[in-house]
Amino acid sequence: MMYRNFFFLSILTLFISCSSPANSPEFIKKTTGRYLYNSDEVIEVYFENEELFLKWRGANSIKPMNVGNQQFFVKEMNEKIEFSTDSSSKNQFLTLVPKDDNDTIINNFRKLAVNEKIPSEYLKDNEFDKALEGYLNIKKNDSLDNSLNENNFNSLGYKELRKNNFENALNIFKINMMLYPNSSNVYDSYADALKVKGDTLQAIIYYKKSLKLDSGNRRAKSFVEKYDKKE
Repeated sequence: MMYRNFFFLSILTLFISCSSPANSPEFIKKTTGRYLYNSDEVIEVYFENEELFLKWRGANSIKPMNVGNQQFFVKEMNEKIEFSTDSSSKNQFLTLVPKDDNDTIINNFRKLAVNEKIPSEYLKDNEFDKALEGYLNIKKNDSLDNSLNENNFNSLGYKELRKNNFENALNIFKINMMLYPNSSNVYDSYADALKVKGDTLQAIIYYKKSLKLDSGNRRAKSFVEKYDKKE
């Protein structure tokens, strides 16, 4: 009988400790929003029935465990998070809680303004000038940033080209040219889009730019020579 009572008490204690206390309306209002996880990626914080959820890297309903003191454990990140407000700027931050006392690295992710976008969101919304501005700023701060992958832009441009979205493809390839002005491939891709669009004269110009950087580009060389013979 004593063992059964002890077992029931243990289960009850575990249930209470794992129960998530309700989040206050003030906390919900303050923390709901999008946080800049890195230069071109966000974590979205939202609430359902006063419970906190995250959207991150394609997962739309990550449910952190409330461990008290407005701290939450996120299994998918293997991190404990908390929310804070900068006393001077009043900006809201999502912060990774240090795993031990010797951890001096503080990861603060700033809450974005309501209408603030990251470069990839401008790109998705076909706001190419703003996307380019954002990516150039990223390059200025860190030219090796993962969001500036030349091959990714190239693949995205050809994806648009296969859909016959010529202007979108050209704008994406243009961003790549601005980010990688010494790459033969970015001019070759831009020329491909012009050729498919039917603008042969402009395509020749960019194939020649590509050849200046890589004289071994046989396909571009063949196209240019074929055009020059017609002339």
